[in-house]
Amino acid sequence: MARKTLRWLLTLALLMGALGTATAGAATAAEPDIKERLLSIPGMSLIEEKPYPGYRFFVLNYTQPVDHRYPSKGTFQQRLTVLHKDVSRPAVFYTSGYSVSTTPSRREPTQIVDGNQISMEYRFFTPSRPQPADWTKLDIWQAASDQHRIFKALNKVYDKNWISTGGSKGGMTATYYERFYPKDMAGVVAYVAPNDVVNDEDAAYDRFFAEVGTKECRDRLNAVQREALVRREPLTKRYAAYAAEHGYTFDTVGSLDKAYEAVVLDYVWGFWQYSLLSDCDTIPADAAQAGDEAIWNSIDTITGFASYTDQGLEPYTPYYYQAGTQLGAATIQFPHIERKLIRYGYLPPRHFVPRDIPMRFQSWAMRDVDTWVRHNARHMLFVNGENDPWSAEPFRVGKGAQDSYVFTAPGANHGARVAGLVDTERTLATDRIQDWAGVATEADGAKPLAAFDAKLDRAEREQQLRP
Repeated sequence: MARKTLRWLLTLALLMGALGTATAGAATAAEPDIKERLLSIPGMSLIEEKPYPGYRFFVLNYTQPVDHRYPSKGTFQQRLTVLHKDVSRPAVFYTSGYSVSTTPSRREPTQIVDGNQISMEYRFFTPSRPQPADWTKLDIWQAASDQHRIFKALNKVYDKNWISTGGSKGGMTATYYERFYPKDMAGVVAYVAPNDVVNDEDAAYDRFFAEVGTKECRDRLNAVQREALVRREPLTKRYAAYAAEHGYTFDTVGSLDKAYEAVVLDYVWGFWQYSLLSDCDTIPADAAQAGDEAIWNSIDTITGFASYTDQGLEPYTPYYYQAGTQLGAATIQFPHIERKLIRYGYLPPRHFVPRDIPMRFQSWAMRDVDTWVRHNARHMLFVNGENDPWSAEPFRVGKGAQDSYVFTAPGANHGARVAGLVDTERTLATDRIQDWAGVATEADGAKPLAAFDAKLDRAEREQQLRP
C-alpha cells in the first residue's frame, strides 16, 4: 500500500512538473522578444542590432509616405534607432533635426526618467531621403507627421507615457511636432530652440553680441575676425592651397572668396555657440601682432574652413533649404568692421543650396508656431543658454499656456541642460519631466532616476548651422 501511494505521488509530481513546464512555455510564447515585437510592426525592418549593457539597441528602417497628405504617391525608408530598456518604462522621442547617430546614446530626459529612447532621423537627411527628392515635401508639417506615424506604430509596444525632446533644430522639431499633434506626447523638453518669428527683424542678435561675456573677450574675438578680413589676400591664397589639397570645390556658394568671407563672418557667432567665457584665453590677445598662422588656426578651429565648400555643405542641404523656406535665418551686423572689408555680407540660406532646388520663403510658418506656443503650450519646457546666440530669440509662453516653462542656464552655451539650471529651476524642471513621464514620486527627490553613464550620457554638441 505504501509503495502504491509513493508511486501515485511520484506520478502526480511528474504530471505537475510537465504542466508547469507547458505553462511556462505558453507564457514565454505569449511574450515575444522585443526584436520580434518591433519587427512585427508593418513597415519596420532591421538594419542592425548593437549590444550595450542594460539595454538593447536597434537601428531600424520605417516605411513612410513621401507626402502624408497623399500616402499613395510613393514612400521612402526613414532611419530610426531604439534604445530599449523595458516596456514598463516611459519612452523619450528624440531627434536632432539632422541625421541620426547609430551609436547608442541617451538624452538627458531619458536619464531623468530612466526610460526607453526612440531617435528619429529627419526626413531628407541621407539616407532618409525620398528618391527622386521632391523638396517641396520637406517642411515642418511633413516632418511632424513622420513623428506622429512612428509614435502611433511604436506606442503599441511602448504604451507608457512619451516625452519628446531635442536640442537646437531638434528642439524646434519637438516644438513643431507638439504644435501639429498636441495629443501624442505627455510632455516636451526643447533645448536651445531658436524662434525666428519675424525673419527680417534680427536686432535681438545684435544686442546679444554687444553685451555677451566681457568686453575684453568681445574685443579679442572682434579683432581676430576683422584681422582675417584685413589679411584676406594672403589667407585666401592659403585657403586655395588648402582646398586643392583636400579636393574642395565652391560651386554652390559661388567662389572661394565668398566662402572665405562666410567662414570669417561666422567666427564670433561660432565661438559663443560652442565655447565658454573661460575659453577666451585661447583667442589671440593682440590680433594685429599675431602671425597669419595664429589667425588662420583660430578661425579654422572655431568655424572650420571646410564649412562652405561643396563637400561641407552637401550633407546639410536639407537644413539650409528649411532655413530659407520656413525656419528663418538671422542677419547680423558687424559694427567693429569697416564696410570696405566686407564684400558680400552675411549670406542668406539661398547661397548654400544648389540652384537647381527651388526655394520660396513662407513667412507665416514661424508666426503660426510662435502664436500656438504662447497660447496653447501644455507640459512644455524650454531650456536656453545665457551665452548662446541662438537663445537671443527664444520661445516664450504666455496666457493660455499650462504647466509650461522657459528657463535659462547661467553661463551656458548651445549645450545648455537642465543640470545647468539654478537649483530651484533644476529641481522644478526635473520634477515636471518625471511627472509628465508618469514616474515621479516623493522619494525620487527630483533627481535623475538612472545613474550617469559616461558613454551613454556623453555631452554632444547640439548642431545648428549658421543662422
